Amino acid sequence: MFRYVADISNLSHFIIKNFLENKVVAIDGTLGNGFDTDFLSDNFEKVYSFEIQKDACNKYENKNNVEVINDSHHLFKDYVKEDVDCIMYNLGFLPGGDKGVTTMHITSLQSIKIGLEMLKSGGIMTICIYKGHIEGQIEETCILSYLSKLPKSKYGVMSHNYLNRAEAAPLLVVIEKK
Repeated sequence: MFRYVADISNLSHFIIKNFLENKVVAIDGTLGNGFDTDFLSDNFEKVYSFEIQKDACNKYENKNNVEVINDSHHLFKDYVKEDVDCIMYNLGFLPGGDKGVTTMHITSLQSIKIGLEMLKSGGIMTICIYKGHIEGQIEETCILSYLSKLPKSKYGVMSHNYLNRAEAAPLLVVIEKK
């Protein structure tokens, strides 16, 4: 089994854990099965975790420093009043859930734009894009197009993608705010 070129979520965790200096407030833009929220909870003082599917919110075993919000990630500012050190996304559908319910490119892009404004200097945003479905392909196109135009004087943007896997393999985008 590969260690580095294995699970893209683990890679995002490694980057956050090793390259982010301040770990006070974090947002998980997509709670899903709670894997990223648990990671953030173990490493940050306060975590806001967003999820549109009520069942996923109810299944999450809440922790003292986590606020689970049953609402769309494009509404960050309605719930989070402070600037944040880290924002994570796993776009696509809930693993083991209804594959017909996915993140949508319009609200995902809106959330990313809002999130970049809320991100503190030195903060990191990670975006795992799962493009194995039509909406994921649309998300990939519009998000990468937007991110490629961010000013390099303010943001560093890097994409990690598999070259020898299926074309639909997920990719990880990391944004560091100067």
